[in-house]
Amino acid sequence: MKRQLLKANAFWLVLSLIVMLISSIGAAIVQTSGGAVTIKNMSWETASGKTMSALLLTPEGASATDKRPAIVLAHGWWNDKEMQDSNYVELARRGYVVLSIDMYGHGSSSDLQVGHEMDAATGVYDGVKEIATLPYVDASEIGISGHSNGARAANWAIPLDDAASTPLIKSVYLVDNDPIYTDAKGNPINYYGSRDVGVQADQYDEFFFRSYSKTGAETTNPREYITTPQAQAFLNFGAPQTGDKRSSFKAYTKTVDGRSAIREINNPAQTHPWGPFSAQEVDSLLTFFNKSLGTPNPIPVGSQIWQFKELFNAIGLIGFAMFLIAFAKALLSARVFAGLRVAQPATLAPRDRKGHAWFWGGLVLSAIISGVSYIGLSQNTAVTTIAYSAAPPLIPQGAVWFIALWAAINGVTTLIIMIVSYLLFGKKAGLNLRESGVLPGWKKFGQSILLAVIVVAAAYGIVFLLAFLFNTDFRLWVFAIPTFTVDKLWDAFLVIGYFLIYFVLNSIAVNAFNRFTIRGKEWGNTALLALANGFAPIVLVIVQYSHFFITGDLVPGFGGIFSIWLFPVVVILPVAAVLTRKIYRATNNPYIGGFIMASVVTLIAVTNTLTYYK
Repeated sequence: MKRQLLKANAFWLVLSLIVMLISSIGAAIVQTSGGAVTIKNMSWETASGKTMSALLLTPEGASATDKRPAIVLAHGWWNDKEMQDSNYVELARRGYVVLSIDMYGHGSSSDLQVGHEMDAATGVYDGVKEIATLPYVDASEIGISGHSNGARAANWAIPLDDAASTPLIKSVYLVDNDPIYTDAKGNPINYYGSRDVGVQADQYDEFFFRSYSKTGAETTNPREYITTPQAQAFLNFGAPQTGDKRSSFKAYTKTVDGRSAIREINNPAQTHPWGPFSAQEVDSLLTFFNKSLGTPNPIPVGSQIWQFKELFNAIGLIGFAMFLIAFAKALLSARVFAGLRVAQPATLAPRDRKGHAWFWGGLVLSAIISGVSYIGLSQNTAVTTIAYSAAPPLIPQGAVWFIALWAAINGVTTLIIMIVSYLLFGKKAGLNLRESGVLPGWKKFGQSILLAVIVVAAAYGIVFLLAFLFNTDFRLWVFAIPTFTVDKLWDAFLVIGYFLIYFVLNSIAVNAFNRFTIRGKEWGNTALLALANGFAPIVLVIVQYSHFFITGDLVPGFGGIFSIWLFPVVVILPVAAVLTRKIYRATNNPYIGGFIMASVVTLIAVTNTLTYYK
């Protein structure tokens, strides 16, 4: 029996490695268009004295005698350069030279100083200046595009370009952020001069494209944006509307400073975070830059392959999760961890009617507290101030701290529920804290920490190796497992305690307190607990976007960023129940899975966010 289990686990371990390798190779083939595009991971000291990280994509044939138009891409707040992969894959295969940057404060670029948010603009412009020096780039044909805060940085880069002895930016495509409509005195202005400018204004944007009264009350929502005086003034090159209203998905031209300039607004029915993951957005961006800069390799805009890269990246996430489980089990064969291994899972105790009442009562109560505490934190001024702008050096990543604090609150809630449940029911029902692994002894506790550290280090070692070989990582939309610089380990140290409180206690609750069969099958219980883990976040997201799509605006008092931050959570929490259960069955130890989940989630969080320093 033992030999069969070892063979089965060896199969899953090998399969996880194969899946991750296939993911990286497949993603690399797509993003290089089968070798027709060269991709390089760059890091250099910019003219601003900061370190910038970026991906440079160079199409086949670009040379000093065949100079190509170039485009600098910038991601949104709390993201990194790979979030622009849909755009850089499609632009590069059409012959553009593309630089996708980690904005300052993000990814592997220098951190952002508190109060210096406009440095984000220098990040975009530093990218422009760098790409203009390449011998195979036509410096007179450079465009920039950014999503959300990347679009804001693109806006801020315009005055820097205006002040340059030789302006470099010819065209701008803003995704999910307002263009500049007025000057400092509030007068209408053609802020962009003779540059070509396009805007993607999503009808369900959580943050932008609204009008407000003098008292600050919202007067129009994003669905009505194209009809507003701001949008019409933009399409009229800064002049008030004259004649018929101008419409979306149409380019308008006017001669400015002797050049025919373009203005256009595209407003699809989608949300703010969906922008970088939207075939429509890619279609509009390609169409715009084709009109502005020309397309060296004219492939129809509807012919898009970036979705296959996303598919391969997502497959890598599955392989990564498989590896965490299989490698943890494989280490149990090592002499140092042999004491953690059990011959068979602990016996499942039957549940009577009273036991089920405690089970369902605990699940309902924890879900209510999870949802209520999240809403409460999102409406607490002191908490949200830190979440938005951080408080370095102790809290350099405000968004991560917000989620970590919420996780810790739910961990403490879980602990209280378990204590009450044990004292009033579990102890009398025969729950043995030692046999269930709640009290494993200090030796096993220490072994659990060591095993978890080795598993996580090995998993990330694979991520780094595959990134080095193929310039890819594992990701799906807003959920990503990228590489990171060593300074992120300090950021992880600052918040891992919060995540340990939640994931360790959640693993104990899932595996030592709430493990039983449903209709004779344990998998039913696992699935139910996985759903229960993510139930409150799922409900909050559903309520937010149901209200948004019906009314055209968000739930009053529940800011859009807080529902967006839940997108990765609704994946992570159900996975936590499954992963910890798989490892628990081989060890009767809830701590190993809890330590692994806390470590991985911490690293995911601190490497996909904004980092400040004083």
